[in-house]
Amino acid sequence: MPVYEYKAFGDRGQALSGILDADSPRDARDKLRKKKVFVTGLTTIKTSGAKSALKFRLPKFLQKKRNTEVSMLTRQLATLLGAGIPMTQSLTALIEQSGNPIMERMIRDVREKVTQGSSLAEALAAHPNFFDDLFVNMVRAGEASGNLDGVLSRLADFSQKQDRIRNKVGAAMAYPAVMVVIGFVVVTALMTFVVPKLTTMLQDAEKELPIATKILITVSHTLQDRWWALLLAAIFAIIACRMALQNPKVQYQVDRILLRLPVMGDLLLKSSVSRFANTFSTLLKSGVPVLEGLAIVREIVRNRVLSDTLEDVRTCILQGADISTPMKKSGVFPPMVGYMIAVGEQTGNLEGMLDKVVEAYDEELDIATQKMTSLIEPLIIVALAGVVGFIVLAILLPILEIGDLN
Repeated sequence: MPVYEYKAFGDRGQALSGILDADSPRDARDKLRKKKVFVTGLTTIKTSGAKSALKFRLPKFLQKKRNTEVSMLTRQLATLLGAGIPMTQSLTALIEQSGNPIMERMIRDVREKVTQGSSLAEALAAHPNFFDDLFVNMVRAGEASGNLDGVLSRLADFSQKQDRIRNKVGAAMAYPAVMVVIGFVVVTALMTFVVPKLTTMLQDAEKELPIATKILITVSHTLQDRWWALLLAAIFAIIACRMALQNPKVQYQVDRILLRLPVMGDLLLKSSVSRFANTFSTLLKSGVPVLEGLAIVREIVRNRVLSDTLEDVRTCILQGADISTPMKKSGVFPPMVGYMIAVGEQTGNLEGMLDKVVEAYDEELDIATQKMTSLIEPLIIVALAGVVGFIVLAILLPILEIGDLN
């Protein structure tokens, strides 16, 4: 069924706009007329191009909000299906209560594809900005097993757990990041506006300036006169880094170095292991085969070292090995994870053991987060104090020398 976007006036003269589906433009106008709406504009939305349209209408800063909305939608769809409401009617209910035009358009497209005979997984796969491979494969497994509402509930729980992990890491980095930004702004303001006036007075004294003062003057003049070059250099460096990280070998080396860092490496490893265990457990509970689950999980861990290790584990399984043996030999995953997975394989309760791994590492993640925060904060304070102290020293030294000469 085609989808139309309309602009109209209400019965009180207020401007209205929205989206509805109808068999034809005339049918759309008739539906709106019954609602006492005067149509001023009606355009057809091409659902086949929804994927590309949605792709460009979802900026990065809306990523977190989008994840929350998808999680809520998943929970609501699971509840409706669990209550015995047919798929098409459940999707219609989600459309009617959606308050986001982009989400509404996406759900309408999903409903249209389902009505035309596509499976829910196929319809969701057409919107990768909302539903990743993990989501689509779990829905496909739920449809195959006849337990779609249960799978959707697990997906909603999984999304909430992933948000908690991201929030823990984000909260650990928020305060240090704010301190760095404020310190940078303050130092830049000093070097650009305050220092030049003071150094001009010192240069007028026609005395030999200390090395620290000369360095300060050079940096200040560079920030004043060459700020555009520094900005271009920073932009170029960011672009070059992003392009370099597109190379798997470079990304592997960077992730390897990050994992070896004293405190941050421990935090990143525990975060990735928790994400791996949570994702793998959710996939297995939903009926996704082990090999397919590992192929999906390696894209979720967001670390090239762990991703390549999981690919090696998958290759060993194809050759007849179990999961735990190659994982233990890798030296990447902590020994406890390998042993707990081995116990899960022996007892036939791999999903339950993975859940215990998640619980254990969630607690360790809290400890690692607090440890990193308690270490980074004083380091940033000392660094900022060192920079400000250097500026003060570079200004006071020539003033004291002039006072001694007098």
